Amino acid sequence: MKVYMPGREWPEHYRVVLDELAKITDPVTGGDILDSGVIAGLEVGEDTLKVWLNFESHAEYNLTGASAIAYSKIIGDIIERFALVKFQNVYVYDLKNNPVGVFENKKGYTIEDISQEKV
Repeated sequence: MKVYMPGREWPEHYRVVLDELAKITDPVTGGDILDSGVIAGLEVGEDTLKVWLNFESHAEYNLTGASAIAYSKIIGDIIERFALVKFQNVYVYDLKNNPVGVFENKKGYTIEDISQEKV
């Protein structure tokens, strides 16, 4: 995992992911999730994306009310933005390395398999 820091020099394949993450809004602050401090770290592989969010545990996640709803939305937005579109596997973790969002393309679907034209 590479710790996220705003001024850090990032390889190009990380930069593409960071540009997309910057488009996701933090419902609590109204800013993007990078500027609001939600992203703690990330790891970008050829077909796998791993993102660590800046909260500590399932207990905290489940008990903080509005924050839990905000994190749920952020997790969903990350998976929706990257799963199948850019990566076959997307994992979102808390700071204790607990998976809080997982998408694994075990059946080999493509984005065309779920496109709006087929619905």
